[in-house]
Amino acid sequence: MSATIGAPAEVQGHPPSSRWIQLIVGVACMVAASNIQYSWTLFVPEIQQAHGWTRAAIQTAFTIFVVVQTWGTPIVGHFVDKYGPRTVVLIGGLFVGVAWVVNSYATTLTGFYVGSILGGIGVGAVYATCINNALKWFPDRRGLAAGLTAAGYGSGTIVTIIPIANMIKSSGYQDAFFTFGLIQGLAILLVAGFLRAPKEGETVYSDQVMQSRRDYTLGEALRTPVFWVMLAMFTGTVTGGLMAVAQLGVIAQDLGVREMPVNVYFFTMAALPLALMADRVMNGISRPLFGWISDHIGRERTMFIAFMIEGIGILALGTFGHNPWAFVILSGIVFLAWGEVYSLFSATAGDAFGTKHIGKIYGVLYCAKGIAALLVPLGNLLMEATGTWSTVLYMMGAMDITAALTAVFILRPLLRRHHAQNGVVLDHRGKMVMSGQLATAQR
Repeated sequence: MSATIGAPAEVQGHPPSSRWIQLIVGVACMVAASNIQYSWTLFVPEIQQAHGWTRAAIQTAFTIFVVVQTWGTPIVGHFVDKYGPRTVVLIGGLFVGVAWVVNSYATTLTGFYVGSILGGIGVGAVYATCINNALKWFPDRRGLAAGLTAAGYGSGTIVTIIPIANMIKSSGYQDAFFTFGLIQGLAILLVAGFLRAPKEGETVYSDQVMQSRRDYTLGEALRTPVFWVMLAMFTGTVTGGLMAVAQLGVIAQDLGVREMPVNVYFFTMAALPLALMADRVMNGISRPLFGWISDHIGRERTMFIAFMIEGIGILALGTFGHNPWAFVILSGIVFLAWGEVYSLFSATAGDAFGTKHIGKIYGVLYCAKGIAALLVPLGNLLMEATGTWSTVLYMMGAMDITAALTAVFILRPLLRRHHAQNGVVLDHRGKMVMSGQLATAQR
């Protein structure tokens, strides 16, 4: 465990320009891995038509994938911290490719479930490693770096979704699984060879946000109140977003706008598909946008802004969503303010606990997504009990507003005390002005 205290010269250093290559490589790996999650929906109708299984049985494969990918992250983080990013992503790329090849040969539900397990392991290895490597290379721009990397996964299918859909239509879903399984697996294997962790002296810290100069172990991080407040906030905000992602079509149906036309000057489209298109774009933009903002005004202030926008947007959606234009615009606002959770919480974890063991620490924190996935069905129960999705939306909005207030009234004071205990002296704005050792020496 190290406890290096940084002086101002540390903040003013110049990191190597090669770190941007590391970021680009990480984003490329995320793009290649994204199809397993975001293109799965294209295959479900074809699998159902070919085998006659129920949609629920087929979608169990997707649930297995999410659980394995999410809950396996702490294990992946352990190997990243121990063996470095290159080895872990190479193994992840192999699993990503093999997963879809297995799906191409699967003739039973068990076969698809096995493919989902392999895919979950592969995507988990790629996702966790690339995010953690970005945090290590960019302590001065953690929000932007983590946001761009996460955006590669969230928006990566923009490049491949049309070719995959065309191949499914022309050659069948088996050929699409096999061909794109090889393509995405090989793509990750080719670029992963360029990944490496930074060496000592290759990184600089920021003077805009509070950042620890001490590398916490996982056990030490778990004993801090900062970690558990972040986990609770992460779970609350992700739960609301996942409910919106999983149920947007049903919500649109309940509000009566699913098929209502929206005239956008040069074309007309039903409200739901237009909202889905806008939401995908907003979800991708939000990650680097709010990450960049947080690098300049601080993580907690950015959390307050983003979560409050999301909460108010969800409340407005429940109130005004019966209008198709309002539904499209407000759902876009909700997704703009939701996608940033994956950049803000990862960056804050790096700031609070250092990066030597960040793979394991953020891996446990990222399990909030798995907890949230288990809570999503409660939205259906609440809807059935009240007879309307508006109640669910109000609950989601309340969770986000609570998280926004927690960011400034609970997390921010906790972080200030957390950093002060490590010898980091902060000014009234929360910026690091001088290390504790240097301040003591000059008294």
